[in-house]
Amino acid sequence: MYFNNVHILIYVAISALGLLVGKFCAWCNLRIPENKKIFSKDFFSENKKGLPKNYIFMTLTAVIYIFLLYKFGIKKEGILQNLDLIKLIILTPMLLLVFFIDFKHRIIPNRLTLTMFEFGLAITFIYGITNVNMAKDYIVGMLTGAGIFLIITLLGKVISGKEVMGFGDVKFMGALGLFWGMSSIAEITLLSFAISAVFSIIIIFFRLITKNEDEYIPFGPFLVMSTIICMFLPAGCVIDAFLLICKSISNKILIF
Repeated sequence: MYFNNVHILIYVAISALGLLVGKFCAWCNLRIPENKKIFSKDFFSENKKGLPKNYIFMTLTAVIYIFLLYKFGIKKEGILQNLDLIKLIILTPMLLLVFFIDFKHRIIPNRLTLTMFEFGLAITFIYGITNVNMAKDYIVGMLTGAGIFLIITLLGKVISGKEVMGFGDVKFMGALGLFWGMSSIAEITLLSFAISAVFSIIIIFFRLITKNEDEYIPFGPFLVMSTIICMFLPAGCVIDAFLLICKSISNKILIF
């Protein structure tokens, strides 16, 4: 049986890989915030006891892997033709770690963004072997992602007098740009602000009800959500939707 020209046994294999990677992510989620070693024999001893919340990472990773395989399929020409699938398989567990660590600890660890940079640079180099222009686009994506959020961070601090966005987000977006390129990183940025606007209103509303004075809302989870959504959307559709909304708003303003 085949789905999108991929045999069902390959889906089984990729889901098994997702479960294993997700289990390791659960381990990293405990170790990275405490600056402990990831590759340690403690991993096996702790697994005998049962790591908490294993199934969250395992399920999310496996499901995302299955959908990525369905979207991209497997091309028979070679590894380079499957690089889009491979890079997202590598990126997915790091995105999930950024989401949960930033949500809980309000920080995106440098060791995590550095790992993303290393993989991103390696993938950019591989793309550059066959297409120099594509490699240039990923480098520009890195500069664009980091540049946009650096400007927002600095301006926000000047205007409000306090930190509105951490430098962890700046470094994360720079690393993310190496995986996506300039146009895609722009789409991720637009979508993240749209998602954050909706969630921020809901969060602020509940904080008013519960009288919780904690005003800081970590932005990393919104970036991760928008990135995962963009994995499965057609390229350019977010920008097209944004332009359509802007055009619609401008037309209504002109009418009034």
